[in-house]
Amino acid sequence: MSATLVIMAAGLASRYGSAKQIEKVGPADEILMEYTIRDAQKAGFDRFVIILPPGMEPEFREVCGDRLQKAVTVDYAVQSFKSLPAWFTLPEGRTKPYGTVPAVLSAAEKISGRFAVVNADDYYGPGAYGLMYDALRQLPGEGAACMVAYKLKNTVSTFGTVTRGVCRVEGGRMTAVKETYKIGLAPDGSIRSYYTDEAGTPLDAESAVSMNFWGFTPWALGRMEEYFDAFLRSEAGERLDSECLLPTMVGDMIDAGTLEVAACTTDETWFGMTYREDRATTARMLGELTARGVYPAVLFP
Repeated sequence: MSATLVIMAAGLASRYGSAKQIEKVGPADEILMEYTIRDAQKAGFDRFVIILPPGMEPEFREVCGDRLQKAVTVDYAVQSFKSLPAWFTLPEGRTKPYGTVPAVLSAAEKISGRFAVVNADDYYGPGAYGLMYDALRQLPGEGAACMVAYKLKNTVSTFGTVTRGVCRVEGGRMTAVKETYKIGLAPDGSIRSYYTDEAGTPLDAESAVSMNFWGFTPWALGRMEEYFDAFLRSEAGERLDSECLLPTMVGDMIDAGTLEVAACTTDETWFGMTYREDRATTARMLGELTARGVYPAVLFP
């Protein structure tokens, strides 16, 4: 089965403070995205679409794109306000991209067949890609999606809070997802959301969470267009900080009875580049994985 991996790398990286998409963190100066591509390629993915912010493609090619092109089939897409519908007027002062649903739509013309979506700044683990590839193979053509679910305790950062889609999983199906903000470690070691309560709302460390690792058939692209169109026509489209997010769309479609989502649970441990302080941890983890033989000394010679 041919499958495309869509890698979302068009965020502003406001918490990180620089272009983390091209930060060199591997033992041979690889960027984190190269590990994503290697893991996915070994699992069976044969096409890759990288979504970048405007103007980054030349620098990305210089850092790693040219060597990637020799090993895998890579296309590029740009998430910008130019790809918004012609009827929509951008609110004055809006600088933030509109989120992960329009990010995927910006790559729609480059997507071929069944596809998965991941964040560029997250390390998902090799096993997760095998789970996703197998789940994509089994997806019905319409009305279905799949996702890789992580344990909340394996996805928190020691340097600040994160956002996770906390899921309800029943019988291998995700039946609900709630976007939960400002999740962090409390002094007592518990995991809490500090979004609405300064003391933090306790969360179950074993809860299944979404890490924006979704799998779809081409049918979903049409549903994303409809969903984003409705989003822009609502009050949210006029706000300067609103985002149209994949977990929210999936949750709304589940509630409406128009989508079933297969949940593939994994014990893989996430790490990533949310905060500047995460860089050292990410570099250390990649070095350890290389030393253990999980990765070769040079990913793409």
